[in-house]
Amino acid sequence: MKEVTLGLVGVGRIGAMHARNITGLNELLGPQGASVQLNLTDVAAEHARSLAGGIGAGFLPSVEALLDSGIDGLVIATGTATHPELIRAGVDAGVPVFCEKPVAVNVAASLPVLDHIRAAGGRVQIGHQRRFDPGYLEAKRAFDAGELGWLHTVRAVTCDMAPPPVEFLATSGGLFRDCSVHDFDILRWLTGKEIVEVFAKGSNNGDPAIGAVGDVDTALAVVTFDDGSVGTVSASRYNGAGHDVRLELQGSAGSVMVGMDEQMAMSSAEPDVGFPAGPPHRTFAERFQTAYRAEMAAFVELVLGQRDNPCTPEDAVAASMVADAAQSSLQSGEPVRVTLQPAG
Repeated sequence: MKEVTLGLVGVGRIGAMHARNITGLNELLGPQGASVQLNLTDVAAEHARSLAGGIGAGFLPSVEALLDSGIDGLVIATGTATHPELIRAGVDAGVPVFCEKPVAVNVAASLPVLDHIRAAGGRVQIGHQRRFDPGYLEAKRAFDAGELGWLHTVRAVTCDMAPPPVEFLATSGGLFRDCSVHDFDILRWLTGKEIVEVFAKGSNNGDPAIGAVGDVDTALAVVTFDDGSVGTVSASRYNGAGHDVRLELQGSAGSVMVGMDEQMAMSSAEPDVGFPAGPPHRTFAERFQTAYRAEMAAFVELVLGQRDNPCTPEDAVAASMVADAAQSSLQSGEPVRVTLQPAG
């Protein structure tokens, strides 16, 4: 059995989740997979040390110590502003890198990072976990197999049960950039089409503090694909029924919906219909638990050279370009063309 040691930087909410998933990978990968060990670090040293002790991971005092320890791959789960520096550090150390989305705070800041990765021959996987969700995978299989025919309409929905802290929203770049970017990525990945135009509208009827930091709590984007077909991408911070993530694909031969399970945050208004019967998902971590574990298993396979990169930095930046266009349209009230494409 091959041994793999990963280094993790950042153990906030999502970093702690990744840490726990990594230490559980040996069970997921099985006896024919790899034996995975974890070392982690964070500027909040005591919190990181406590987490490490609780999950059987090692603690190191700095990123430099982590890279000098001989890790086989680097996982970055820090704030967005630190992503470029840490991606470069991992690439320059000659190890594969996994980084939570986005690559940088905006597209302009991302492009030099892409150049650096390419020049160094680095392998960097970006964390768009929906690519590993069983429902999205099945929808892509059905579409690729021709079971849906040609798509005439897509509808993507991402609604949080409650908004994140306003302090986060003040620096997140806006609802489309920190939330709907996942939908923009999955639409490109699943359909193989580019989004070429976005027209967005939004509202703010919840906490006035969200509007005060320049964001909206609910928004809708009409997207046009390069073949002329259309779709909608909607998002909200206030969905009291639960965490709601869905994708509808309607085609000339068939239609499917991702997220239509017993825990979907929706109820039927039809008489005598009891679906769904289960409790709704409450958070993104709960909704995508399986996907997050599979995503980290895929990174181990990337480290071992057993698979191609499942989400390249170029993929992530392309989705961010659409999100930028949506935010621009939201502000201007006009449709915005998506013209800039990352090189590579």
